[in-house]
Amino acid sequence: MPEMTLVNRIALALAAAVILTMPIFAVVARSRPLDPEVARRPKSLLLGYWVRDWAMWIITPIERGCLRAGVAPDVFNFLGLGLSLAAGVAYAGHALSVAGWLVLLGGVSDIFDGRIARARNLASPYGAFIDSTLDRFAETFAFVGLAIGLAAAAPWQAFAVALALGSSMLVSYTRARGEALGVECKRGTMQRAERLVLLGVASIVDGAITSRTGWVPGSFLAAVILLIGLGALGTAIYRTVFISRALLHRSDTD
Repeated sequence: MPEMTLVNRIALALAAAVILTMPIFAVVARSRPLDPEVARRPKSLLLGYWVRDWAMWIITPIERGCLRAGVAPDVFNFLGLGLSLAAGVAYAGHALSVAGWLVLLGGVSDIFDGRIARARNLASPYGAFIDSTLDRFAETFAFVGLAIGLAAAAPWQAFAVALALGSSMLVSYTRARGEALGVECKRGTMQRAERLVLLGVASIVDGAITSRTGWVPGSFLAAVILLIGLGALGTAIYRTVFISRALLHRSDTD
């Protein structure tokens, strides 16, 4: 049975330290309103309001410091891209727990760029384009690294990575194409935030789970990636049907 490495132990310890802030937030949250940006977004099946509000509470001090320092939103766009590229390299080198943290930190960078742009009244079509486009590059980097690191282990793992990458692109495409035609649809159970959290957390805990069960390292992560792929495919199908119906209804009423 493989043993946990020191890197895996450190990654788990950091995750535990973050999770231990939840009881503190549970007390603090009683006397504070829901974060405005959390409140205005649709409710998520996997990431409810409380969890997202907790995440915003953790990063708010850093956000305030960046606002005082005048850090530009683009810094976080390209930082997130760099972290995702590093995650892909880590995945290719089988450093799963390191890659997991890089994925999560890349997701946090993606949150910062939008929040800082809106706080400083810098939101623009350029910002929206570069943000969404670099997000697609970031996901591609991570999944390509996963394909290199996991696909050789078993055919089903190669299928899982390919499905997750393709379905993730479909989720984004259906939303973008729908909005271009005047129909907005942000619904679905496997949006980018859910994909990042599941991928990052599964990467961090894979070593602990496989070492205790005797499974091949990476097999738990691959199973979660398959779940991500199926969930993202379902989300893309749902959005396709929703947008198609909305467009047909518009045609019937014109």
